[in-house]
Amino acid sequence: MALNMAHQIGTLAGTPLALESSAEPMVATVNVSAVWKSPVGRIGYKNAATDIVSLPKLSPPLSPLSRSPVLSAMRPDLPVMTCRAFTLDGPAAVVTEEETVTGRETAYVAGGRKEQQGNGGVPVYVMMPLDSVTMNNTVNRRKAMNASLQALKSAGVEGVMMDVWWGLVERDSPGVYNWGGYAELLEMAKKLGLKVQAVMSFHQCGGNVGDSCNIPLPNWVVEEIGKDPDLAYTDQWGRRNHEYVSLGCDTIPALKGRTPVQCYADFMRAFRDNFRHLLGDTIVEIQVGMGPAGELRYPSYPEQNGTWKFPGIGAFQCYDKYILSSLKAAAEAAGKPEWGSTGPTDAGHYNNWPEDTQFFRKEGGGWNGPYGEFFLGWYSKMLLDHGERILSSATSIFKDTTVKISVKVAGIHWHYGARSHAPELTAGYYNTRFRDGYLPIAQMLARHGAVFNFTCIEMRDHEQPQDALCAPEKLVKQVALATKAAQVPLAGENALPRYDEYAHEQIIKASSLDIEENSDQDREMCAFTYLRMNPDLFQADNWRQFVSFVKKMKEGKGAPRCRELEEREAKQFVHITHPLVQGAAVALTH
Repeated sequence: MALNMAHQIGTLAGTPLALESSAEPMVATVNVSAVWKSPVGRIGYKNAATDIVSLPKLSPPLSPLSRSPVLSAMRPDLPVMTCRAFTLDGPAAVVTEEETVTGRETAYVAGGRKEQQGNGGVPVYVMMPLDSVTMNNTVNRRKAMNASLQALKSAGVEGVMMDVWWGLVERDSPGVYNWGGYAELLEMAKKLGLKVQAVMSFHQCGGNVGDSCNIPLPNWVVEEIGKDPDLAYTDQWGRRNHEYVSLGCDTIPALKGRTPVQCYADFMRAFRDNFRHLLGDTIVEIQVGMGPAGELRYPSYPEQNGTWKFPGIGAFQCYDKYILSSLKAAAEAAGKPEWGSTGPTDAGHYNNWPEDTQFFRKEGGGWNGPYGEFFLGWYSKMLLDHGERILSSATSIFKDTTVKISVKVAGIHWHYGARSHAPELTAGYYNTRFRDGYLPIAQMLARHGAVFNFTCIEMRDHEQPQDALCAPEKLVKQVALATKAAQVPLAGENALPRYDEYAHEQIIKASSLDIEENSDQDREMCAFTYLRMNPDLFQADNWRQFVSFVKKMKEGKGAPRCRELEEREAKQFVHITHPLVQGAAVALTH
């Protein structure tokens, strides 16, 4: 019987794809070395003529690409001969299925700890669309979703990340949970053998970079905020931010008799009970949302309504009555009651730069004086305590499972080269030229055995505005050193969509964690999550780049590589998977 598309993809990639058409799912699984062999296993590969590959159109920020050195006039057998020169002498290696699956692949166990053999590698996950579940609690574009997940599985990704929205599941009544669409999505992932990172998204969707839809907080939470506006974060001008309930009322029963932390805990407990049969097998990680965009931070740089624009310094969010009450108590305890009535009044506006303000300026700035040290210490500790409270609940709830807990931290790289690091300070990270603000976060996560998930992994310093002293590479290095010191697993994400090889190479480099001359050769990021599953990803050139990227990440650092051979294999894979990938792209567009 002729193989259908699912069997062809399974045969090509060695991944079992269940067929929807049969009563009992049929699975096609063959040697994964059919295409994705190491250079040693490809010695017997007969080379076809090499073509010049057109470069993909880049997504901003634009960056130069490293063009392939392959020339059309080059002898077609030269790339293979070159690869042979870098392999051991002797007969061509034959890679068995057992060797390939158990010796080369990384099993992503417990969400953040790699149990591995061979050369290790970094498992790649892909973020699903923000609106994967509709407001009616059903799967959005079901056929497109299934086709897309099959395509991702065929490319060798470890799994997907999905937002589990508080505002969808517990939308209408407190304590009443509708898991409708999520149950179906998780079953899709299980059927295809994909792992899932489930994000407990306690924030609203809409108003941040990349937000493509609007999902507010639960109706009954919005209703309570309407009654008591101080439940929302507030800046010094009285502007309220409704992205996430203010951490100032974490322990106050302001939400229909429950505290916000109790609401988060009840939600996670309900998730655990409803999907217990999938925990540890399909669902391998729970990422706990702790602020806007799911990140542990204050909403200091809100894009909604044009309030903030890159690369502004942002603004402190400590002016609701609950946080001000804590500030007052802290100032009195420090013997400085006059410091407890307000935050800094000379810290500028959202779109100022550090030198525009008295508080953040490098010479004589208030941030480096007694008051600044008191305020910033208190402000950042409030954020750490917030994380501690929620993590305590999360680890207690999932303690009898094998899932890993993770927390996402924002990659605030602009004005990193300034002494004060103003945008980090307003977000709650007490990081300056003279103080490490990420080590306390890593240490807090270490106390709970959680993974430190960090963004902006794809960025290079020179791609960003240098007049704003942007330094994402230096920031990632600092975070890597902090997690190493605290002995916390580090995972990564790209902050903006990128489909080009130049960004992919930066991710591969950063994920290797070669941050010092004497770097630990066995240490790599425990996982990388790619932003995001959408029609652009499945565009032919982008898909070819992505397939090659996933393979390189899974191989890990130190793996032998031949660029020309990798490109040829990727092109072959894209050609064979074209019908499936094209179907996914078209379905996602409609």
